[in-house]
Amino acid sequence: MEAGGGEVSLDVPGEAAVPESSFPGGRQTSKKSVWALLEEASRMKTEGNAFYREKNIRSAIGHYHRALLVLRGLDSEVIMSLKGFLPETSSLTPDQEAALRSTQVDCYNNLAACLLQKPSVDYSRVLDYSLRVLQRRPRDVKALYRAGVATLEIGDAQTAKQYLAQACIEHPNEVHTPLL
Repeated sequence: MEAGGGEVSLDVPGEAAVPESSFPGGRQTSKKSVWALLEEASRMKTEGNAFYREKNIRSAIGHYHRALLVLRGLDSEVIMSLKGFLPETSSLTPDQEAALRSTQVDCYNNLAACLLQKPSVDYSRVLDYSLRVLQRRPRDVKALYRAGVATLEIGDAQTAKQYLAQACIEHPNEVHTPLL
């Protein structure tokens, strides 16, 4: 039994052993399907996008973080680091893995954008989130630009120049680069 009271079984293919009660508004059932969790994370990301458009940065950040928490329970890289502590789980299908990575990268990219909108910017976090995006999408212009801005503000002008130059190479006709 888990501390939250739900019993967890990790041996059902296509199912993730994640107590629903660990999510805001979750019910007390034992597990959700992988696709249901991926859809939940995608929904949270979409809601975060709506909050961002409304300039409600705090709520947007909260939704992106919650989406990432849902995805973390499915992430094979996180689960592999816990190998030996948890029972074996079934791996994600290629489509599920692609959906997970896409939503994950979008959330990190959006978090970096949100942090740049705050009155007091934590540039080290902007850089961290941008680098996470660039690990999966090395040519992502927005992440390159944000990494360049963050690196410049941190005080590393040479590295900032490299990121910003790469952003210009990837998208040379973008006249609104500062708005990324």
